[in-house]
Amino acid sequence: MDTIASLFSFITWPVSWVIVQFHTVYGAIFGPDTGWAWGLSIVSLVILIRICLIPLFVKQIKATRGMQTLQPEMKKIQERYKNDKQRQSEEMMKLYKETGTNPLSSCLPILAQSPFFFALYHVLNAIASGDTIGVINKSLLESAQKAHIVGAPLAAKFTDGSSKVEALGASLTDVRVVTAIMIVLMSASQFFTQRQLMTKNVDTSVKTPFMQQQKMLMYVFPVMFAVFGINFPVGVLVYWLTTNVWTMGQQMYVIRNNPTPGSKAQASYLERLHKSVTESGGTRGRGQKAIVKAIVAKGRDRNEAERKFINGLNKAGMAAQTDGNVVKNDAAVAEQSADGSTVTTTATPKRQQPKRQSKSQRQSKTAGEAEPKTSLTKPDEPQDDKPDNQPAAPAAKKPAQKSGGGRSKAQSGQRKGPQRPKSPSKK
Repeated sequence: MDTIASLFSFITWPVSWVIVQFHTVYGAIFGPDTGWAWGLSIVSLVILIRICLIPLFVKQIKATRGMQTLQPEMKKIQERYKNDKQRQSEEMMKLYKETGTNPLSSCLPILAQSPFFFALYHVLNAIASGDTIGVINKSLLESAQKAHIVGAPLAAKFTDGSSKVEALGASLTDVRVVTAIMIVLMSASQFFTQRQLMTKNVDTSVKTPFMQQQKMLMYVFPVMFAVFGINFPVGVLVYWLTTNVWTMGQQMYVIRNNPTPGSKAQASYLERLHKSVTESGGTRGRGQKAIVKAIVAKGRDRNEAERKFINGLNKAGMAAQTDGNVVKNDAAVAEQSADGSTVTTTATPKRQQPKRQSKSQRQSKTAGEAEPKTSLTKPDEPQDDKPDNQPAAPAAKKPAQKSGGGRSKAQSGQRKGPQRPKSPSKK
């Protein structure tokens, strides 16, 4: 660790200068030799670095989502060229170039803050050895060695011996208890950060190897922090615990307000957005408009949560516009078609379908109907056409019919219709 930290010695001067400036402010409040003054100086250094890294964090989010979107295409390339690694690499680079995705962008925040981390380790290690470094002169060195955080000196480590710890004015038990608690908190915060990313902000509709890698990292990273943490000074543990808590809070904010499409977090967000839009009568803020605009632009490619959101707006008499605004639509009702596109129809009442009748009802209706007229029956003439002094014509006699079927009687053993002549052999 000392060898790696020495490689970043060029940045120790700005890191030590920032710590001293914060120490001047906090020392005037809590006292220059207290652990609060030096500890809060390190925490403030972390916050300053993370604020400067916010643009890189935004790029990390975009790169991670881009990689999640490309996973199905990457899997196809791997299966197609599984026996040709060179062609596989060429196709991967071509895919990255076409989509504008950089796989290393997801690691940018970690890579960018690594020099500050090792520079801080180099500064605290020099304080533990009693050496001046950067802008930390002899008086500031003595003040930093006197500073204790809950009984543990800033420069003390879990692996230090009792003689070195006693030289810093502390007991070995206090140092190991404090460092053990901080290592556990550091590992737990890393595990929770990775877990909420996997359980809430991952598209569950696509199963890719990327998800398996993330699950593996969820368990590997905390173990790595626990192993390397026993060699970190207390001040470095304060730095790393602070940056983990910052990352966890920053990720919680992103998951809540800008979730990954198709994830559980998006379903929860759209439920809250639907409630907010229906209560206020429209979208508020650029963030909500950007989400609605992206959903409308998808058309039939919307996922289940997005279709549910659009249908909910339609049922509430509202319509989402292409610019991201949501307006009331009293004259028309938007209905969601089967393919996911939005169709606008006039608000006319739906046509009522006739009720289906049972078999007994249909038979009773058939029996009660009037019998059809045959060609032998004269059509009834309207009474209005006849003169008043002309007597009515007698009604033609109808052939005798069966009461049940309405068919003419046939002779017994004789077929209906024209009969064939009998064969001469039977005469």
